Formats: sequence, C-alpha cells, structure tokens
Amino acid sequence: MSESEHRPLLPQMRLDELLAELQTRLNAVLATRDRVHALLEAVVSVGSDLDLETVLRRIVETATKLVDAGYGALGVLGEDQTLVQFIPVGLTEEEIARIEHWPHGLGILGLLIKDARPLRLARISDHPESYGFPPGHPPMGSFLGVPLRVRDEVFGNLYLTEKRGGGEFDEDDEAVVVALASAAGVAIENARLYEESRRRETWLQASAEVTTSLLSGADTRLVLSTMAARARDMCDADVVVVLLPDPEGRTLTVEVAEGERAEELLGTTYGMSGTALGEVFTRGEPRAERDLRDAPDTSAAARKLGHGPGLMIPLGAAPSVRGVLALAKRSGRLPFSDADRRMLESYAGQAAIALELAEVRRDAERLSLLEDRDRIARDLHDVVIQRLFATAMTLMSTARLVDHPEASKRLQHAIDELDETIRQIRSSIFALQGPHEEAVPGLRSQIVGLVEGAGAHLGFMPGLRMEGQLDTLVPEPVAEHLLAVLRESLSNVVRHSRATRAEVSVEVGGGVLTLTVTDDGVGVGGGGRRSGLRNIEERAACLGGTAELETPGEGGTRLIWRVPIEQPG
Repeated sequence: MSESEHRPLLPQMRLDELLAELQTRLNAVLATRDRVHALLEAVVSVGSDLDLETVLRRIVETATKLVDAGYGALGVLGEDQTLVQFIPVGLTEEEIARIEHWPHGLGILGLLIKDARPLRLARISDHPESYGFPPGHPPMGSFLGVPLRVRDEVFGNLYLTEKRGGGEFDEDDEAVVVALASAAGVAIENARLYEESRRRETWLQASAEVTTSLLSGADTRLVLSTMAARARDMCDADVVVVLLPDPEGRTLTVEVAEGERAEELLGTTYGMSGTALGEVFTRGEPRAERDLRDAPDTSAAARKLGHGPGLMIPLGAAPSVRGVLALAKRSGRLPFSDADRRMLESYAGQAAIALELAEVRRDAERLSLLEDRDRIARDLHDVVIQRLFATAMTLMSTARLVDHPEASKRLQHAIDELDETIRQIRSSIFALQGPHEEAVPGLRSQIVGLVEGAGAHLGFMPGLRMEGQLDTLVPEPVAEHLLAVLRESLSNVVRHSRATRAEVSVEVGGGVLTLTVTDDGVGVGGGGRRSGLRNIEERAACLGGTAELETPGEGGTRLIWRVPIEQPG
C-alpha cells in the first residue's frame, strides 16, 4: 500500500478528537445550564416560604442536592458565637439517636465561625483543627462550609460533607453554594421581618385583650390563661406556664398551663432558692435557657416532655413581682431571640400593671361594701334598736295601767317579742361588723351551716339565736371545741330525741361563751346521749368550763355548755 493511501486517516483522527472535545464542552455547558436552572429553582423554592424554621431546613436540603452531598447541616449562631441550633439533613433516625449531642461549634465548625469565609477540604481528618465531633457522629470525609449572611450579620453556616461518588467538592460546587447562601440570606431576612411583624400584631392584640379583661372585672385565673395562650402565639412556643407564689412566698406553683401536654405541668412546685424560676421571681430579671433538660432544677415532667430552649419572664418589677411567665420549645428548635425577650418583658410588665389595677379595683369595691355594711350596722344600732327599745319601754309602762289579765298578757308577750327582736338585730349588727369573705368561713357561718345540716335530717329547721361578736372574740381553739359540741348535740337530737322542735343559742359576753341546745323530745335516758355527754363534759373541762344536761319543766332536754374566753387587751 502506498503512502498516499494512509494520508487521509490523520485528518480524520484529528477531527474525531476535536468532535470529542466539542462534545465534552457541550456536556459541560449543558451541565452548567442545568445547574444554573437548578440554582434558580432553588432560590425560588427557598424564598417561597415565610416560616423561618421551614426556610432554614429547605436551605440545607437544597444545598445538598445542588452539590450532590451525602450530608448537610445548618448551624445557627448565638450571641456568644456558638451554635444554638443545628439542622441536619441526610442522617437517619437511628444515626441521630446514636449522637450524644449536636456540635457546639468547635474544631472545623469553630474555624468557620471565627473566619467567616468559604472552606473546602478534601478530608476533614487531615486538617489540624479537626476535632469536636460528638460521640456517635458518623465518619465524614470531604467538606464544604459556607457562611450565611443576613445583611452584615453572620446568621450561621452551611456545612456539606461526603461528596457522592467519593470525589471532592470543587470550585463550581463552592460557587453554587455561595450563590445559594446569598439568596438564602434574603429569604431569612424576609422570614424574620414577617415573623417580627406578626409578633408585634399579636402582641398589640394580646395586650389590649388582657388589659380590657382585667379592668372589666373578669376572673383573674381566666385572664392569666388568656395571657399564657397569647404569649405562646407571640413566640411560637410549645408550652407556656404561669407560676404564682404561695402566701408565705416560699414556693412557686404552676397555676396556669397552655400548650402540648401542659396538664402534666399543672401543680408543679419550685422553691424560691436554688432554682432558676425562684431567681427570676426574687430578682425581677428575665432569664433564658438554651436547654431546659440540662438545668438542675428542671422538673421531671419538663424533662419527660423533652423541652429544649426556655425563657422565664417576671410579672412585674422587683420587689413587687407577682409571678413568673415561663415558655419552652421542644428540643432542637430555635432558641428564643432577644426580640422575643424584649416583647415578652413589655407584655408581662403591662399585664402586671393591669393585675395591680384590677386588685386595687377589687380592694376599692371590697372597701365600699364594708363601708356599706358598717353604715347599715350603725343605722340599725343608732336608729332601729333605739326606736324598738323606746317602743318596748312605752309598752312596759302601759302594761301597768291595764287591769284586764288577757290584755296585760298580750302586752307582755309583745314586749318579749320586741326584746327578742332587739337581740336578733344586735346579732345581725355583730355579723355585719365581722370579717367579710374570709378564705375560711367565720364562726357564725359555720354554726349556721351545722344547724341547717341538722334541719335536713330532722324534717324541720331548728331555731337559732346568736349574740355577741362570735367571729372576733372567740379564739380559734375554743371555736373548734364549740363546733364539735354543737355537732354532737345536734346529732343526739337527730338520732335519739324524736323531737318536733329544737332551739340553738350561742352567746358571748363578759368573758364567757355559752351554748344552749334545747329540744322537746323524749328527754335524757338514751345511752347514746350519756356517752356523748362525757365527750362534751371533757371538752368543757379542758377549757375550764362546765357542761350540764337537764330536763326543763315542759319536758325534753336542754344542754348548757359554758366556757371562759380571754378578753382582748
């Protein structure tokens, strides 16, 4: 074969090389076009939602797809330049369960925090700063880290590892992620602005609602429940509780709870000393916790519920703090921001003022009621009783002028009725001047309750007369014995007397308390009465008094129980 026959093959080989190179470049152009399209779609996808936590997770998922990474994460920076939230992508539930804790921002991750510039590594383990992976974390090789900026602030960092196929992240990967991070910064800013505006709107509505409810006379507990629910909406918390102090100021108790499984926290008690909530109450300063599960004073219920970030706000300023508003989120969620804290401080302060105003209004109403009671008692004493007494004196003087026996008897009966009416009015005066709306009912109220209870069993209501300042002059130990004796006496009347009429008289005066219980029954003789009398006599004896059980001339039974009481100095 001649030389001329071989010559055409050389240009043909050169052409094939050129065509192959062209094909490679066309493939690269197509790949670049596809990546640009994917990047544009990713930018649109990331910016299509206004919920911040949704936006952050979408950023990580999009970044891993764009550069074909096996794992991805977004670390959110806190005020102390450590990671306050870690959002992983690519890990299975089993792998997540094996990790003891999320990274805190040490080693390679800390290097990116200190120097906010993109970082590419062929192998993480070859870098001198490679440490800080928590126990249980899966091994990772190639690495690409890019900071996320919101305006001039570094919001956090994108971390991508394990390029699929065993390769390394290249300059194109870095450029794509940097471009995505720029768009993500805008999306994050939009989400934060939306969240801020929504929060402010909720705050204005909540403040107006709570203030109006309190000042309009609504029940304080109901208003506190409303306040907790609105605080939960404002900060997107998972659970909110309101803790109030006990009367002695030694403990704080969860009185109101709103949110997920909040009922498990109701009634939980915290001490004032040695607890974060106690410090917030005593100092009047807010406090934030990155993870409530690590706090030593966290209740077992809070640990079981898996609460993470926490925020505690005093209701009012020291030394007039009225309670604590505490909020919590599930573990792994974004911590409460400074904006959350400032807004809740203002909200809680306004609510505390409204609570104080409502309490002042209730005190004013109570004072007005007491003044009315005192005025009525004074009018009864100075006007009504005096007129009745004058009428009785007139009738007494008239009775001496009447010779007809029947007319004289009727006049005397009228005089006796007036005297009894005066006694009853005096008893009412003492009741009006006694304690009002006590947490524990007064002695008068308890006596009335016992008599009414006996009436339900007897089939008729016993007569009742009370005279003297029972609620103020009778000491509590003596009052307890009196109620026990009255209860025993009425029980005997119900079980043994077969009475159709009964009278109860309780009088205090001259340093002596006298209880008289009379019935028209079968009289003394039942074993039950004798046994009960021993108890009654013992109660009188231990107080230095006496107890007598007698049969009146008209029949029946009369118990007279008389004990001395100390007079106020």
